[in-house]
Amino acid sequence: MNLTLRIETPNDYRAVEVLTREAFWGFTRPTCDEHYLVHLLRNVPAFVQELDYVAETGGKLVGNVMYSEAKVVDSGGGEHEVLTFGPLSVLPECWHCGVGSALMHYTIAEAKRLGYRAIIFYGHPDYYPRFGFRNAKAFNITTPDGKNFDALMAMPLYDGALDGISGTFHEDQVFDVNAEKAEAYNRNFPHKEPAYMLPIDILFDKLEPSSRKAFIDRNITMLAWLNRFSGREMLTWEGINEHALNIINNTLKEYGYAEKLLLSSDILKRAELGVKISEDKRWAE
Repeated sequence: MNLTLRIETPNDYRAVEVLTREAFWGFTRPTCDEHYLVHLLRNVPAFVQELDYVAETGGKLVGNVMYSEAKVVDSGGGEHEVLTFGPLSVLPECWHCGVGSALMHYTIAEAKRLGYRAIIFYGHPDYYPRFGFRNAKAFNITTPDGKNFDALMAMPLYDGALDGISGTFHEDQVFDVNAEKAEAYNRNFPHKEPAYMLPIDILFDKLEPSSRKAFIDRNITMLAWLNRFSGREMLTWEGINEHALNIINNTLKEYGYAEKLLLSSDILKRAELGVKISEDKRWAE
């Protein structure tokens, strides 16, 4: 795909919100509010316009990524500015064509050029390690309530950028989207039926009872909810071993979801060393 990456302009606003709605509709729940978040982000002081990029091909917008300023608050109350990003949106018809990868590689390089310290965010824990992101635990950074999981990821943008910095990660309040206001904003777009969410039973039919219990204990009822967990985390669950994870991956692949990384994955090994992967068709978006 022949892509052009450029800064978003006001003329793009509606098209970007439409593509964001398409990208996230039914992804982890029947509808979405990410297009409303995009609308709100442009109007908050934390928004970084210099890193608001769109991808287009043949004159059509097919992708967008937005960045905003965030912070790590240390135990003494000191605040350390970092970046966060999202949404990263790609039209479903252009998934697996390199659009998301192109946007990420380019904007990470731009963030580094602009002098930002690091990028910290919540995202798919088995997709983003290919860009060099690691569990924020490696840098002693947690959620505001002191928790940690593989979906909270961080990457310093220069050597030593996060040395001596630890604490809790805080996004701008704009990310606390009001559900009622989001639904009202959604009425400005053409009607779209809520998506059908595939039940976890699709996977249960292929697993042993001991493996099923791992999902029942965690109240995981939809296949899409597995996007919240990494393969590494799932392998710590009682009843989940590499054989079960291979079955899970085959099912995810069958229904169009990204597979989980095995502990032996070269992607994870490179991420631990802070190495980006420039080309990996398996994970291209």
